[in-house]
Amino acid sequence: MKKLLVANRGEIALRVMRTAKEMGIQTVAVYSEADRQAKHVRFADEAVLLGPPPSNQSYLLGDKILEICKELEVDAIHPGYGFLSENAGFARKVKESGITFVGPSAEAMEIMGSKLGAKEAVKAYGVPMVPGLDHAIADIEEAKKVAIEVGYPILIKASAGGGGKGMRVVNDPKEFEEQMKLAVSEATASFGDGAVFIEKYVGSPRHIEIQVLGDNQGNIVYLFERECSIQRRHQKLVEEAPSAVLTPELRKQMGEAAVNVAKACNYTGAGTVEFLVDETMNFYFLEMNTRLQVEHPVTEMITGLDLVREQIRIARGESLGYTQEDLSINGHAIELRICAEDPSNNFLPEVGKLETYRVPMGTGVRVDDGFEEGMDIPIYYDNMIAKLIVYASDREKAIERMKRAISEYEISGIATTLEFGEWVMNHEAFKEGQFDTKFIDKYFNVDSLKREDEGEMLAAALAATLFNAEQKLQNGSSSKSEQGMSEWRRNRTHLR
Repeated sequence: MKKLLVANRGEIALRVMRTAKEMGIQTVAVYSEADRQAKHVRFADEAVLLGPPPSNQSYLLGDKILEICKELEVDAIHPGYGFLSENAGFARKVKESGITFVGPSAEAMEIMGSKLGAKEAVKAYGVPMVPGLDHAIADIEEAKKVAIEVGYPILIKASAGGGGKGMRVVNDPKEFEEQMKLAVSEATASFGDGAVFIEKYVGSPRHIEIQVLGDNQGNIVYLFERECSIQRRHQKLVEEAPSAVLTPELRKQMGEAAVNVAKACNYTGAGTVEFLVDETMNFYFLEMNTRLQVEHPVTEMITGLDLVREQIRIARGESLGYTQEDLSINGHAIELRICAEDPSNNFLPEVGKLETYRVPMGTGVRVDDGFEEGMDIPIYYDNMIAKLIVYASDREKAIERMKRAISEYEISGIATTLEFGEWVMNHEAFKEGQFDTKFIDKYFNVDSLKREDEGEMLAAALAATLFNAEQKLQNGSSSKSEQGMSEWRRNRTHLR
């Protein structure tokens, strides 16, 4: 592999290119008109314009990307995540063009891209699944009978896609018919596939995923878990590794189940198997993401592995070179997704200019981003600005390090999730590890952030008062001044 085209943008394009450079591989960036000045474009050895800003006129143009590969003698493509990363048709065309696709086979994508297909594939491996149907259902009367058998509340779920689309929770049989029609309609509009199935609704689960790696020689390992329960509208905001609640025994069971899921589709490369874990710590297979995950850095932190390097090694035909027994968890890592959205306004997305943009630094702090001060956040793509990742020897220290890093991160011009992240780190349920996917619904409201702001304002006013008092006493005893400052520090710590 001599030249790698990254068919993506922003922080993930830059992150892939950095590893490629370390491996002595040349890189090619593709970009839309909105990303002409983007960091990944300037970092790459070569860069080619795809088209106008909308992704269907730029980053989703698979055939045009393949033409660019031919013109520039590219021998490999890394799709990142999003866009074409789980497009089996694109992966197949890449292979047919004689180019290496840094990811799983098109066949594995097709199996795991359908929730029903995935259920069918893993059935023979004894992987725990949520009670319900393992096939699509269209007849409403038959579906009503199934719902009664499964037991309310139930979940009507689209077979294709994700992100909460085509998904309806039904608590009462009277609502069933209307909600099923809505689920089918939304699934058809979002994915071009109206197939739905029915599962028992797990009300307040934890969302825990297992990272797997598989090579072309049949070796598959799991790289432990990531806790991804803090999310809004089925989109993750805070992730950590390892989970605060998994025992070594449960970790092993879930890891081995994830490996079996990967075996069920002859998986190669990096993939993630997602599970729901209920209140009594029973776990159920949810789906498999056949790509690199946004939250992969926390796994890198606790294992010491560069997952992009591993993807490239596997794509080149190399074996893993290590076994499950060689892998272990070291320390604790937390990731906060810094998104351009306003938590005080129902996480409404924001667009605008990064008037101020300065990242935190120091021991155990990593920032994966694709923006700089003065750049615009475009309306056309995902609104994530950066990922703030911290690492420490244990969870308590990682939380404190994240709070420090958040306090050093400077962003102005748009609202972001930074303040929300600080609120999470300070919340008792998070600190104690006792939370689930309903964390935001249960605990978060606008007043939560207002109270933080009021505390900051009071601390600032107190600091100003003490400073003025010290100025008046500057000819007096220095010990009195030191005593005043010490009192201010104590009060400010208490207020925060």
